[in-house]
Amino acid sequence: MAAPWEDVLCDTAAIREAALVAVDAALLAGVLMRTEGRPNASDVVNYAPFTLLPSAVPRALFEQAYAVQQDFNLLVDAVSQNKEFLEHTLANTIKVDDFTAQLFRIHAQVLEEGLAQSVFLGINRSDYMFDYGVDGTPALKQIEINTIAASFAGLTSRTVAVHGQVLKVLGKSEEASRLLPNNPSKGLAAGIAKAWELYGSPSAVVMFLVEEVQRNIFDQRCVENELWNRNIRVIRKRFRDVFEKGSLDDARRLYMDGQEVAVVYYREGYVPQNYDQQNWEARLLLERSRAVKCPDIATQLAGTKKVQQELSRPGTLEKLLPGRAEAVARIRATFAGLYSLDMGEEGDKMAAAAIADPDRFVLKPQREGGGNNLYGEELRQVLEKIRDSPERTSYILMDKIKPQPVMNYLLRAHSPLQVSECISELGIFGVYVRRGKEMVMNEAAGHLLRTKAIEHADGGVAAGVAVLDTPYLV
Repeated sequence: MAAPWEDVLCDTAAIREAALVAVDAALLAGVLMRTEGRPNASDVVNYAPFTLLPSAVPRALFEQAYAVQQDFNLLVDAVSQNKEFLEHTLANTIKVDDFTAQLFRIHAQVLEEGLAQSVFLGINRSDYMFDYGVDGTPALKQIEINTIAASFAGLTSRTVAVHGQVLKVLGKSEEASRLLPNNPSKGLAAGIAKAWELYGSPSAVVMFLVEEVQRNIFDQRCVENELWNRNIRVIRKRFRDVFEKGSLDDARRLYMDGQEVAVVYYREGYVPQNYDQQNWEARLLLERSRAVKCPDIATQLAGTKKVQQELSRPGTLEKLLPGRAEAVARIRATFAGLYSLDMGEEGDKMAAAAIADPDRFVLKPQREGGGNNLYGEELRQVLEKIRDSPERTSYILMDKIKPQPVMNYLLRAHSPLQVSECISELGIFGVYVRRGKEMVMNEAAGHLLRTKAIEHADGGVAAGVAVLDTPYLV
């Protein structure tokens, strides 16, 4: 699966010149992050890490990933509405995983009170790798689906122009013209705008709920600016602001600093470190409100690894998407092998298999944000330690994908220019809006390609491992 510029990889002078052009093009295009030294200041910034060259992606698998995204949107939405399914699926997990348990408690409390929210907005990103494991023919295999704070829709919208410029500098103008346009930030903003409109209060604002440390602010600003262009007011607040200044009126409308909030768009709240007691109280206040949460807590739970594993069981998709046999077939075709570690014979068998052959599997905890999965010897050591303990039920096992490495240059600030053996992960952004039982919007909104050197088993761009990339379809 070679890209048509392998000939230039060994031309050191051309590569060095292209890298200089690439970095300046990235800065000009706004492919930016704040620095580690000053993560909350925009007066010193640098380019977000990216590949020098676009990476070859099999066209058929790229099209397959787009074709199944609306099905995944429907599936996530169906899971979020199915209290019994979530309760049954997460029953063992919440006994041993405090974070998932706390999310579930809020979910149960909100349902008991009765949902004030009637419009639902989902922004998710389904991530895939290309598996060459069986017979050397590539197959699309889903790694996970992110239902909260799925990032880089903004920066990836600006990366295509950078790669186009690099290819032109390397004398590959025709190839540059074949790079696909891609603007997921516009698609995400369209979903938020539709939810804001259906909420029905023209003076209400959209609130981005953001982290204390905001290195990736420019990615968020891309989406934010699209909303300002539609004359929708945006405010940025943290959990502690909500705790100190958030309130609900008798109709459970949410107010921040006296402004009514129509949509809460979470760019934080996906890992235990995001919460202390005050932040949990703030989260409960938000969930109890009438505001459109993206995601609401049920949709966040729908993105857990345990749910992903349960969905792969025979018959589960058919129950959640009745009468949609074609959608079920498209979804199932993307599943890698997923296995439960629940207590009992099935879990015992899988734990033993993984200890015996750890390189066949990935051990996944119920966490988002990258950098959490365990591989190889580390996987074996952890499983040996917890094999007889209920703690193992906070993990799932997945077959390890076998991608085909390619050569590329990963451009990072203050790092030497050197060629690396790399693998890529393709993400498709999905956006949907539901009012009551009616699906008002259901779209694939764009894509994200991230690439990393093969020595890094796990981790995304925000975790400092993967870099932004652009697919070149072959």
